[in-house]
Amino acid sequence: MMKLNLFILSMTAAMGNARILGTTNGICSVDLGKAGDYTILSKAGISTVPDSVITGNIAVSPIAATAITGFSLTADPTNKHSFSTQVAGQGKVYAADYAVPTPALLTTAVSNMENAYEIAKACTPNFSKVDGEIGGTTFNTPGVYTYKEGITINDHVTFEGGPDDVFIIQTTNGFLQAAGKEMRLIPGPLGGSPPLASNIIWQIAEAVIVEKSAKVKGTLLAATSVTMKTGSSLNGRILAQTAVVLQKSTITGPA
Repeated sequence: MMKLNLFILSMTAAMGNARILGTTNGICSVDLGKAGDYTILSKAGISTVPDSVITGNIAVSPIAATAITGFSLTADPTNKHSFSTQVAGQGKVYAADYAVPTPALLTTAVSNMENAYEIAKACTPNFSKVDGEIGGTTFNTPGVYTYKEGITINDHVTFEGGPDDVFIIQTTNGFLQAAGKEMRLIPGPLGGSPPLASNIIWQIAEAVIVEKSAKVKGTLLAATSVTMKTGSSLNGRILAQTAVVLQKSTITGPA
C-alpha cells in the first residue's frame, strides 16, 4: 500500500513572481493502494510508438489486452500476465481478460486509483493561484498547490527540499509541458537528499500532454488521457482514467 502523509504548518511562500498565502492544513494522505503496484495503469488503453522503455508493471482494466498496442506481447504460460521487450527488468503486463486472480486484482487497483484521485482533488490547498504557468518556479515548501487554470510548463521547474517532503499539485484543467523542459529535484539549503519523485503528486482533471524530450517527475493522477511525445520521460507513475499514449518514451517507476 502506498500512502503519502502531508504535514503542513501555517506558512507563506514565493511561487513564481507572486507570494501565495498558505493556511494550516493538518494532514492530507493520498493512498495509492494497489494502484501503486503499477508504473502505468489505464482504464482505456496503453499504446506505444516503439521503442518505449518502461520500468515496472503496466496494466489495463476493465478492458482486454487488445487495448495494449505496439508492445508485441508474449503471453506467460499461466496467462496471468504477459511480457514485452519494452517493459524492462521484472516488469509484467496485465489486462482484465487474463487468468485469475488478475481480473480481481486489477479491479481493486483501478478502484484505488480512482479513490486516490478523489482524495488528491479534495486536499485543502495551502497555496492557491489562478495562473497555471509554473515554468521557472522553485517549489521549496511542501504542501498542496492548486491552480484554477491549466498547468503549463514553458521553463524548467524545480522541487527543493528533502526526501520526506510531499508536494501535491491540483488543477481542474489540463497539463502541458513544453518540449525539452525538465523537472529537477535538488536538496534544500542544509544539503542531504533531494525530494523523491514518488512524493510528488499531480492531480489533473483534463488531458496531460508532455512534449518532445521533456522530463516529468512524480505521479500523474489523470482523470482523462496522458500523452508522452517522442523522447519524453517520466520518473514516477501514470495512473490514467482514459488512454495512455507513448511515443518512444522512457517511463521509470519509483524504486
